Amino acid sequence: MDLAGQTGLITGASSGIGLECARVLAPLGVRLILVARRWERLKTLAQELQAQYGTPCWVSQLDVRDWQAVQEWFAQLPPAWQAIDVLINNAGLSRGLEPLYAGAVDDWEEMIDTNLKGLLYMTRLVLPGMVARGRGHVVNIASIAGIDAYPGGNVYCATKAAVRMLGDALKHDLLGTPVRVTTINPGLVETEFSEVRFHGDRERAKRVYQGLTPLTGRDVAETVAFCLTRPPHVNIQELTLLPVDQANVLRVHRRE
Repeated sequence: MDLAGQTGLITGASSGIGLECARVLAPLGVRLILVARRWERLKTLAQELQAQYGTPCWVSQLDVRDWQAVQEWFAQLPPAWQAIDVLINNAGLSRGLEPLYAGAVDDWEEMIDTNLKGLLYMTRLVLPGMVARGRGHVVNIASIAGIDAYPGGNVYCATKAAVRMLGDALKHDLLGTPVRVTTINPGLVETEFSEVRFHGDRERAKRVYQGLTPLTGRDVAETVAFCLTRPPHVNIQELTLLPVDQANVLRVHRRE
């Protein structure tokens, strides 16, 4: 499936998997709407893509947790950018690694609001247009943590399990339309994820990936592009992507 000329919206596009999705889709001719909270990073990315590929970019600072702000942002999109063909719900994070009985409620709310409610907000606004136009693809970035739980993962695992279930439910809702839905479950990916989880503790974050070769944001982005470019009658419902050094959420091989 040729993506040239399609319009793609990527949330959490300022870093990690979202940033790499933009870098992978730009040379395929996709016009990109890039949203995140970090404005300067978004501007730098848009300038990079425009210089290298001539990619048209619409860049917005947006917090997907804020329903009112998301509605206002969507209503103000210029007409030329309103026909969104691809929605990549990538914005997400984890906070803390404490057992549930010692967890911070603020951390829970941030994860639920970003990973789950933010995804719902964006999908609710974008999907009606896809159905009306008879084309579109929603890609939700979930996690292997939504398949298996691990110690201290509690609320994060719950949000990602919910993302997976939403993808399945959405396919039922869209049955009879040409709109496709894909859930991607990455394993260990070396991005800013662990640094965010540990509230900026870089040394602790580095130890998560020591002794193994994790996935990169680019690996996940190329997998997303593969799903998007299948023939229109093919829907990759769910795909789990692991590094060779990982068997599941709990079992990882580390070399000394």
